[in-house]
Amino acid sequence: MTRARAGARAGARSSGALPTVLSVLGVLFALLGLGAASAPAALAADNGRWSVFPAPAAGAKDRSPTAQERPFFTLEADPGTTLRDKVSVSNLSGEPMTFRLYGADAYNTPRDGGFAVRGADEKNTDVGSWVRLARSSITIPARTRADVPFTVTVPADASPGDHPGAIVALDTRVGTAPGDVRVGIRRAVGARIYLRVAGPGLAALTVENVAVGHGGPLFPGTGDSHATIRYTLVNRGNVSITPRLAVTARGLFGRTLLDRPARTLPLELLPGRRVELTEPWSGAPQFDRVTVRLRVTAVRADVDETGGASFLAVPWAAVGLVLALLGGLVLLLLRIRARRRAAEADPAAQEDPYRAGDTDLAARAGGGPDDPGATGATVGGRTA
Repeated sequence: MTRARAGARAGARSSGALPTVLSVLGVLFALLGLGAASAPAALAADNGRWSVFPAPAAGAKDRSPTAQERPFFTLEADPGTTLRDKVSVSNLSGEPMTFRLYGADAYNTPRDGGFAVRGADEKNTDVGSWVRLARSSITIPARTRADVPFTVTVPADASPGDHPGAIVALDTRVGTAPGDVRVGIRRAVGARIYLRVAGPGLAALTVENVAVGHGGPLFPGTGDSHATIRYTLVNRGNVSITPRLAVTARGLFGRTLLDRPARTLPLELLPGRRVELTEPWSGAPQFDRVTVRLRVTAVRADVDETGGASFLAVPWAAVGLVLALLGGLVLLLLRIRARRRAAEADPAAQEDPYRAGDTDLAARAGGGPDDPGATGATVGGRTA
């Protein structure tokens, strides 16, 4: 059972003030599994208080509130035709409940590919707009089931292929989410519709925007490294696809670093939808040039696509630190060399200051001992 929350907002609380009650509508959709290929054991979509599922056949023996024969509506039609069926809504609680019933288009949530449907006040452009229920609102007594007829009118110009959607029962009461900030929540449960319109079917898938984020210890060998492979799957056909993913990674000289066999991803990619996914990789190389290759096939569909990316596994922080140290050392050596050159370029700085003083003293005394004109020294104003 998949749940998706849409349209919820949280407000800020002023210091010292009571939490503000927000007029916010959050809808929780409880929908079936991941598709026909992987239906869960519990057939009805339910949240413990009520459930929604295709009505049992007219001659079914079990007509109890929990009776169910089909996990969801699997329908086929030609363009321009009308289909008729019934949806069962069971009140599993101990009190009467009132529901709003409506049809909705389905889509994939962008981040994980979950199956989600439009809200009650959102515009539908596909199968959700083709559904007409005999009743748009119904009150069901405690522990009772109600069967509601509906039609699906396929337009004459409807495109061939899959048109997914759901019939949703929305609780008209507004609940309150736990926490300091009160958020109004309305819960809904829906039974999926898988409608296939006759015509050529095309299974087409592309792998796009492959990128790798790498992280590791400051210095290689001092801890574990990891990588995250990000990629986008796009369904460019007109049928739903359940993808299978295989991942390989090779380093320098073709060394195999990672080899994960194909596995089925827990999603059903609807026609025209895209989803962004990640693949974790623990123990990624700490120093290498790596090429990552993704291969995507499909369950019961002729699809085989690849995508890839390359990256350098380098401890950039350590490299930056080493470069900074080397840069500082080079700068220090350059300054020392500059000082030496400046000293060599100034000869006067190399002379003996004491010797220069002795020469000056001799000149003031009237010459040296070899000067013939020097007969004595002046002492106290007299010549000795």
